[in-house]
Amino acid sequence: MAAAEQGTPKPPKAYEEFVQRFPKLGQAWDAIAEAGNEGPLDPKTRRLIKLAVAVGAMREGAVRASVRKALAAGVAPAELEQVVALAAGTIGLPAAVAVFTWMREAAE
Repeated sequence: MAAAEQGTPKPPKAYEEFVQRFPKLGQAWDAIAEAGNEGPLDPKTRRLIKLAVAVGAMREGAVRASVRKALAAGVAPAELEQVVALAAGTIGLPAAVAVFTWMREAAE
């Protein structure tokens, strides 16, 4: 696996087992992540965008992972919460409340 971004928490055990079983998929995933990091956006902005995409797609696991990674990278909880507030008009209030719950649980 490629070197993780500094401050990134250890991946879940299920992820590690999956990429151990399918190493080429793990390598491809790392290549996608590396390619996405190329460009002018700073790490904090990238983390917030990745969270916003996960929120919009209603991907609970991705939301939780994004929150853990963002907090480890120094993103403030209030900044994460604003992502959900901004998304509420698009995803709807019930979905925003669900995402807010996932975020709070992931931050614990």
